[in-house]
Amino acid sequence: MIKVFDFFSGCGGTSCGFRQAGLDIVFGLDFDADSANTFRKNFPRATFECGDIRLMHTSVISPLVQDRSNPILFSGCAPCQPFSRQNRQKKQQDSRTNLLYEFSRFVKDHLPDYIFIENVPGMQKIKESDGPLCEFINLIKLLDYKYDVQVIPALWFGVPQTRERLVLLASRLSPISLPEATHGEDKKPYSTVRDWIGNLPPISAGEIDENDKCHHAANLTPINLKRISTTPEGGGREHWPPNLWLDCHKNHKGHTDVYGRLAWDKPASGLTTRCISYSNGRFGHPEQNRAISAREAACLQTFPVDFKFEGALSSIARQIGNAVPPLMARHIGESIKKHALAET
Repeated sequence: MIKVFDFFSGCGGTSCGFRQAGLDIVFGLDFDADSANTFRKNFPRATFECGDIRLMHTSVISPLVQDRSNPILFSGCAPCQPFSRQNRQKKQQDSRTNLLYEFSRFVKDHLPDYIFIENVPGMQKIKESDGPLCEFINLIKLLDYKYDVQVIPALWFGVPQTRERLVLLASRLSPISLPEATHGEDKKPYSTVRDWIGNLPPISAGEIDENDKCHHAANLTPINLKRISTTPEGGGREHWPPNLWLDCHKNHKGHTDVYGRLAWDKPASGLTTRCISYSNGRFGHPEQNRAISAREAACLQTFPVDFKFEGALSSIARQIGNAVPPLMARHIGESIKKHALAET
């Protein structure tokens, strides 16, 4: 069974998908305490290090990699905010842009059989000729890895979101390719919001489902309750009467997703770390007068409905928004498993 080392694990979206694919999650690492608690809750058998990778020696995982009887996979989905279009306050020397280098130290010292990286598409545009991705690719070439790198819509793998991700998959064993799409033209239809949250029990703004603390919707101000009550399924602020308009939107036609409702039979917009906030995107429930709950956001990220999250509501939303969609990871994990079996 392939052993997975999940660096920058967050709450465990990648590990969740890889576990569903039949891989063995043996190690996780993240700096965030709430994400660490979530990961530990859902992967109790894995060794976990909560701390800054920049301060860690690569020997921290040596006892876990000594046994090479099974293939080893390193996942390095570093925090993506420095590369994201959503980050309007990028700094030229943001310390997070070098986290891929920190991951490369572990790759160089332990030479895993497989490498998986996922990030936002903007990552490959940061100093294209000598940026972090280019430097990493040059390193793995020197280490005799074969790789495939593409920008992939999550829709291709059944994730109900218009979300594109940069994905790199590498192997030291033999040439490897990312899996082909399972959904789209001439394939399965794209997943929709209804497919993933249509059966969850109704709740009101500010309410918590008594059977699931994660099915918790943020409260809304009285004026936002009026705004969402006048918004049809799939609609937005263009449907409001003038007395509900915000001053900043009166002469502005952009940012049309803000204060929008999702549509039942379409994919959701790409989820962000503010995915439960009505005022931060098209995160209004399709018919109930509230923003989507944390559980609904997790389901739209394709987490299992019994996946447990730790932390305050805002922290849970951040963990969900930052996660790799498990269903996407599952398809990639299955392709890695198939590749490994062909090598035996």
